[in-house]
Amino acid sequence: MTSVPAAGDSFRSAFRHRAFALFWCARVCSMLAIQMQVVAVGWQVYAMTDNPLDLGLVGLFQFLPTLALVLVAGHVVDNNDRKTVLCGALSVEMAAVASLFLLTMAGALSPHAIFAVVALIGLAKSFEGPANQAILSATVPLEDLPNAVAWQSSGVQVAQISGPALGGLLYIAGPAAVYGVSTAMLVLSVLLIAACRPRPVTMTRRAMSLSSMLAGAAFIRSRPEILGAISLDLFAVLLGGATALLPIYARDVLFVGPWGLGLLRSAPALGALAMAMVITRWGVKRHAGRWMLIAVAGFGGATIAFGLSTDPVLSFIALLAVGATDQVSMFVRQTLIQLSTPDEMRGRVGAVTSLFIGASNQLGEFESGSVAAMVGAVPAVVLGGVGAVGLAGLWAAMFPALRRVDRLLGR
Repeated sequence: MTSVPAAGDSFRSAFRHRAFALFWCARVCSMLAIQMQVVAVGWQVYAMTDNPLDLGLVGLFQFLPTLALVLVAGHVVDNNDRKTVLCGALSVEMAAVASLFLLTMAGALSPHAIFAVVALIGLAKSFEGPANQAILSATVPLEDLPNAVAWQSSGVQVAQISGPALGGLLYIAGPAAVYGVSTAMLVLSVLLIAACRPRPVTMTRRAMSLSSMLAGAAFIRSRPEILGAISLDLFAVLLGGATALLPIYARDVLFVGPWGLGLLRSAPALGALAMAMVITRWGVKRHAGRWMLIAVAGFGGATIAFGLSTDPVLSFIALLAVGATDQVSMFVRQTLIQLSTPDEMRGRVGAVTSLFIGASNQLGEFESGSVAAMVGAVPAVVLGGVGAVGLAGLWAAMFPALRRVDRLLGR
């Protein structure tokens, strides 16, 4: 990767573009909203059922629409105005969170209603993910794209830090307060995207066909370094992700309550933000593939440390390390994809990567909840961390193209 400018220079290179500034603000607002409602949903579901499996079902119901619509979503994004698609997806999320607010106020919220609403959010995110990835590259010139990737990631991490903590604080006033503020943030996000003017992208409209819809998957398969990076992130987070079990840790292991849950959910994002700022300042100049493999192994080690800890401070520190190592992996993966994907395929490639991300996050929550229901929360987290460490070594052997990735820009 070419030398990344100092933080102040990179800020100017990305944020001097009005389209990127509006897009960045919209991403932060939408992530704040989703992170706040995740805290409320997790606490409410566990309070209603006292069953770890139900925490996993929340992730499963959000993931299933992404799985069902992955090919359709990518085709829609690549054959329609991407800003319109994104506004529509965010509007559906806004309506879904507003329904949580109304059902809570009416005293009619149940686990089944929550599962239905998160499925609707998952449907909207099936289109939001690829639309976001497609629009990002149109908000800045190519030479500013690595900076934009880093700053977008930093903004997302800010939201993931403050969103859960704010959600935990607002929950003191009741879940309706969380859902009401989340709805307002999504309204603001829609308005910001509507005001954004990304660079026009020439599109060739294609009839919906199997070959067209599968083009994104075919492109990823043709690039072993990208396939290795995406699949490594998928399986590492699928096995090692512990966020679905944080309500259990907050209530039954660490005894810190809803506010403590918000802080625990914020910790990985805080670690990721710190690492994102390091990357923005100094970059990943050489041996990017090796750094990704090392980071995934570190992610697994930090997950093991969190799983075994019974001290809130040590647990918070372990989750900081989880987020910092995951940020390195995410930066390498996102930059590889953004710099390698042709404009006309960004929606379809973005849909496939969104499926991988959804599988690692939402399906990972289901995996965590299922294993915790069988063997307990602590063994589930520790076993997942051990699996992530093992995967880093296995992927280093299976994907030499990923291991050999050196510079991300100007390769």
